[in-house]
Amino acid sequence: MHVCADWQGAFAKALLNPAEATPAGLQDPYGEPTLKRFAIYRNSVVSGLIEALKASFPAVCRIAGDEFFKAMARLYIVQHPPQSPVLLEYGETFAAFVEGFEPAASLPYLGDIGRIERAWLEAYHAPEATPFSSSTFASISPEQLPGLRFHLHPSLRLIRSRFPAFTIWSTNIEGGTPIAVDLEAGGENVLLCRQRAGVEVYPIADVGVEFVQSLADGKSVMEATAIALSFDKEFDPSALLGKMSDAGCFVAYRSDSVLVANSQRVPIRKTCHEASGEFS
Repeated sequence: MHVCADWQGAFAKALLNPAEATPAGLQDPYGEPTLKRFAIYRNSVVSGLIEALKASFPAVCRIAGDEFFKAMARLYIVQHPPQSPVLLEYGETFAAFVEGFEPAASLPYLGDIGRIERAWLEAYHAPEATPFSSSTFASISPEQLPGLRFHLHPSLRLIRSRFPAFTIWSTNIEGGTPIAVDLEAGGENVLLCRQRAGVEVYPIADVGVEFVQSLADGKSVMEATAIALSFDKEFDPSALLGKMSDAGCFVAYRSDSVLVANSQRVPIRKTCHEASGEFS
C-alpha cells in the first residue's frame, strides 16, 4: 500500500512540474517506456489548469498580459497543486500568490484585483437565498431599527484595498476600457452581492466596510453604527442600509423575539445579544 501511495505521489508531483523526473515504470501495452506520452499528458493537465485560472481571473490576466500570466500561473500550479477534484475550487490562494510574486512587484494592486475576481466567483456560486423586498425594509420603524440584527445574503463579500481597486477592476473586465489610474489617489473597497441577474459589484468607503462587517458578525444596527462612528464621526447608517436593501443584501432580520424573512414574521426564542453567524 505504501509503495503504491509513494508512486502515486511521485506521479502527481511530476505531472505538474517538468523539473521533476518522469516516474519510473511507465509503459505502454507493449512494455515500452512511455515518457513522450507522459510529457504530452503533463502539458495537457498544466495547460488546462492555466486556462482555468485565466477564466477565473480575466482582469488579472488582462492587466499582466497573457504570456506573463501564463508564466505566473504555471509557477502557482507547481507550488499550489489542486487539492480538490472540483476545478471550480481551484485558485482560492491565487490572489495572495500574485501579491507576493516578485516579478509582479510593479503592479502592487494586482493581488487585490485577484481578490475581487475570486470574491465574484464565490458570490456567483454561493447558496441561494431570497432577499426581502424594499417595502419590507421600508416598513421598519425608526424606533425598531437600532436593535435589529440583519441576516446578510450568503453571497455578500467585502474586499478592502489601499489602491483604487474598483476602478482598476471595472475598467479591465470584458467590455471595459483601461485608463490611467493614480495609485496615490486613495483606496477603493468593494462590496459584492448576487442578485437574480448576476453578481453586482459596488465601491464602498472604509467606514461602510466597518459597518457592514459588523452586521455580518451579528452585531445590531446600533452596535455596528457605534463601531463605524469610531472611524468616521459623520457616518449615517440610513443611506447605506437603504442601498444594501435595494441591492438585495438582506434576507432576514430579527429583534428580541421576532424573525422577519421575506415579509413573514416568525416568533423565535433567540435574544438580541446572540450573534447570527459569520458572513464574509
